[in-house]
Amino acid sequence: MPEVDLDFPRAWVEFVDPADATQVMRCDLTWLTSSYTCIFGRGCAGIYADAPDVGCCTLGAHFADEGDEKRVASYVEMLDDELWQQRPQGRRVKRSDWVEVDEDGERKTRTVEVDGQQACVFQNRPGFAPAKGGGGAGCALHALAYVLGKNPLETKPDVCWQLPIRRTFRDVERQDGTTYTEVSIGEYDRRGWGPGGHDLDWYCSGNTEAHVAVEPVYLTNEAELTELMGKAAYDELVRHCEAHVRSRSALALHPADPR
Repeated sequence: MPEVDLDFPRAWVEFVDPADATQVMRCDLTWLTSSYTCIFGRGCAGIYADAPDVGCCTLGAHFADEGDEKRVASYVEMLDDELWQQRPQGRRVKRSDWVEVDEDGERKTRTVEVDGQQACVFQNRPGFAPAKGGGGAGCALHALAYVLGKNPLETKPDVCWQLPIRRTFRDVERQDGTTYTEVSIGEYDRRGWGPGGHDLDWYCSGNTEAHVAVEPVYLTNEAELTELMGKAAYDELVRHCEAHVRSRSALALHPADPR
């Protein structure tokens, strides 16, 4: 099935953040009640046709800030040869082994080429099978989270676990001169990548192949949404999503969802 158009009717809800009266949450109910799920390793074609096995990890991951990089660094130190295919051999891991600066001066995870495929240095490739059976294809930091009994959002760069949920901030002035911060929670579609997003060979969020979950996004991504919104705001979101599921019109359905 083809990828759906980027523009279609959506249902949004706005509510004051119960934990912060200066914030108004603006949430895309069409996306959050859709059946999207990540299908990495289960049919994901990758964002580039010549690198189908590395999903959206082809370009590496930009760090949100210094704190994001520092947090990831604490977990990189825990990666051994069983979990990380590209780990430098015979010495302590240095920051330069996994961090690089792009052409705009932004810090990100390094990318390396393996068998002609460029991808994040933490991306273990198909066939990675250490002697003790600790590894496997996919993100080494993701695998580490399961070993530690943690959620992967604790061990990975922020952008990795947020995608394809998109959080944006906007300062809004009301007609009476009062102001608030609008926090939008929605779909990270192709346009979220900037102009280059339109050149991706395949992308998941609007693709029917990825809309196969039994439960909706607001439930399958509870941990991520709670981290992005806060517990009180997430609980309020659940109330609105449940009401929307009970009463939504056909126009408010995500077109990539099964009919």
